[in-house]
This record gives sequence, structure tokens and C-alpha cells, in this order.
Amino acid sequence: MRVGLRLPLAGLAAFALVIAAVSPVSAATGTITGFGGKCVDVAAANSANGTQVQLWTCNGTNAQSWTTSGSSIQALGKCLDVAAANSANGTKVQIYDCNGTAAQQWTIGTDGTIRALGKCLDATGVSSADGTPLQIWDCTGGANQKWTAPSGSNPPPPPSRLPGAPYLYLGWGSPPSATSVMSASGVRSFTMAFMLSGGGCNPMWDSSRPLTGGVDSSTISSIKNAGGSVEISFGGWSGNKLGPNCSSPAAYATAVQQVINAYGPIAVDFDIENTDEFSNYTVQDRILNALKTVKQNNPNVKVVLTFGTSTTGPTGDGIRLINQSRALNVPIDNYTIMPFDFGGGANMYQNTVNAAEGLKNALKSAWGWTDAQAYAHMGISGMNGNSDQGEVTTVAIWTQIRDYATSHGLGRLAFWSVNRDRPCPGGGLQETCSGLSQNNWDFTHITASF
Repeated sequence: MRVGLRLPLAGLAAFALVIAAVSPVSAATGTITGFGGKCVDVAAANSANGTQVQLWTCNGTNAQSWTTSGSSIQALGKCLDVAAANSANGTKVQIYDCNGTAAQQWTIGTDGTIRALGKCLDATGVSSADGTPLQIWDCTGGANQKWTAPSGSNPPPPPSRLPGAPYLYLGWGSPPSATSVMSASGVRSFTMAFMLSGGGCNPMWDSSRPLTGGVDSSTISSIKNAGGSVEISFGGWSGNKLGPNCSSPAAYATAVQQVINAYGPIAVDFDIENTDEFSNYTVQDRILNALKTVKQNNPNVKVVLTFGTSTTGPTGDGIRLINQSRALNVPIDNYTIMPFDFGGGANMYQNTVNAAEGLKNALKSAWGWTDAQAYAHMGISGMNGNSDQGEVTTVAIWTQIRDYATSHGLGRLAFWSVNRDRPCPGGGLQETCSGLSQNNWDFTHITASF
């Protein structure tokens, strides 16, 4: 988020063999659910040949989106495969380049079994724990060999919509009481900014406030105690960021995990900007590879990428970020654009819509999504009032943008910032007010109804 004024910011049971009618797999896309209500999942959303297929909590990511066609079952562009076409009990089930061999020929039984090479798809050890590897085993009729496969009416579920969550920054701008804003505006969620580097790969608020035990921690506690929720934003326009400082994806993922463990956010927002992260493709890749681990370890926490845009959609760096997330099979829940400081001119509503439609087209191109799927993975994060470049988003325009986001099924809405959601007519660009004639928390109230 650009800060105004650029200030720092096993099949083991002995059951009789069950004989069941089987049929070739018919064409459909969706999840395959099984033992314990868990989903069949490609480990770490890794499309490499030989990647283990496992059970995992259902999360709506592409690693759990399976397309059945003829007798093949596919995910991430690869086929469900019995390793080395070995029919021995306990043989690993994996993904592999589609080759039409018997190791990739699956049938679905009327009893819920999925079979290849005369054996059943089986959850190892009769376990439903996340990460349980799948194998083939003699068909026993056990619950760990029962599956619900996708049908034509079972598309992969879209990510659920995040509540409207404007950015709240405790580093400047006379930060208001979060609970007072909640009472006055009806907002139930905030995006807390910014998590930066406190030296090396050590996460700290604004590089200066402790990860826990300070004002950010007490504010988040008060929000949660009032029935609210938080997203936590990493990065921003300026400051000492974790992306360039963490030496590897694993180190970055560890830093993010510290934050998740401390606060239990509903989402983590990676605000990738400027030349140190957005235009630095080494850092882009470091962050993206880390997010695969973050999502794998925290399937119920939404992962958001936030980045700048032109008036017609993502710029070259943004297109690269989207395409690379697809190339690396990173399960991003939401791609949020920031339609301000982009030369928007007078018609901020139409230019915001044009930018959002450009984002939709970029996501469709990268992921092969429908319009509806793309919209559900999109977000808008505006700047209330006056922007750094003199653009003006009024209360009326923000209402129009909110209505566009709602009617098109976007997954996220935010703005920069609650600190500035106060009147100062004619005040220009300020850190404590919007520069407009408005009531306190007008933009927050509009966002709360998203």
C-alpha cells in the first residue's frame, strides 16, 4: 500500500473383498473428498513429476482441483499416477506427465472406490491427518478407500469473500481507536500495516515496534475481543522489507509463520511494491515460493497479493507476478490491485473499473479461469480522498467502487487508510484526513457493507 506522503510504513483391516460395478471416469472438475472429509491434494501444489498425492484439509486451491476425463484424473496439468505402474500394496500414488498407461487408468466404483491396476486408492494407515499419503491397496471396503469424485455439477469452490478490511496503520497519522471505529462504522475487520524487517529476516511492525507486546498487539487483541478479525500486511511502498532481507523462501516462510502464530489472522497480505520487491524478480520468486509453504501449513488463512496497476490493468511487473504465481503453482487466494497513483485523472470510478477488468483478463489468461472465477480471486484497495498524484476518490465514487466489487463477486475490498478517514475540506494530501468534506469514518462505513 502506498503510504500518503511516502512516509515509512493404508488398507490394513482384513475385510472381505468388495465387488462393485465400476465405470470409466466421466468429464468433470472439482474436489475429490475422502476419509475424514479431507480432500485429495497435491503436496505443496508442486507440479513436478513424482509429487506425492495426499489428504489435506479442503481449501479450494488448484492443488485440490481435479479434472476427470475418460479414465484419467488430472491436477496441475499432470495425471494421477501409480508409481512405476507397480500394483504391489503400498505403492505410492503421485502426479506425473499424462502418458495413457495403465498406471493412469482409473475407474470409479458405485461403492465409492477409485481403482487402478486392480487395487483401490487408499489413505495410508487409515489416517485422515493432514499430509497422509495416498497409495494403492487391496480393496477392503474400508472408509479410507471411499471417495466422492467430482461430477459435472461440482466445480472447484471459489475462495470465500473476505470482509471489508481497510488498512489501519499505527506508525503515524494519529491512529484512531480501532474499537471506536468499529462501533461508529460497523466495520468488523482491519488490515494491519505493516510487517517489515527488524533486521535480517526478523519480523517487526514498521521495523521498530515488537512483533508482540506492543501497541499493535494490544490493538489486535481489542479488535478480536470486540468480535472482529484482522488481516496482516507485509511490505508496502517503503521501509526495510522482509523480501530482500530473508535469504531464502524457507526463511521468508518462517518469518510469516511467526506472525501467523502470534495473531491468527484471517488473511496475510503481501503488498509488493517498488524496486526492492515488485521490480526485483529474484525477490518476487522468493516471496512466491515461500507462499506455497505458508498456504500448505495454514490452509485456512487466505493469501493475498497486493500490487499497483495502470488504468487499464496490471503493468509489466504485475503481469509477471501473476504469470509466475501460476508457473510456480502458488495457491494465491486473492490478487488485489491498488487503483491510485496511476494517473487516474478525474474519473476514478471508470478508471478503477477498467483496471479491475484488466486484472480479470490477466488472471483468466494465466490460470484459465472463467470470468466468475477470476472475479472471486480479485480485490480492490483504493486510496480515500486525495492521492499522492492529486487524484480524488470521493465518498460517492467509493460507494460506486464498492457496488462494482459486490455485484461482480470480488473477493476483497480495502482502502488506505482508516487514519485518513476524517474530514479536512481543502486540506490536500494529509496523513490524518482525506482532504475532503466528509463525516468521520464514511469510507470505513461503506467498506464495512462489502
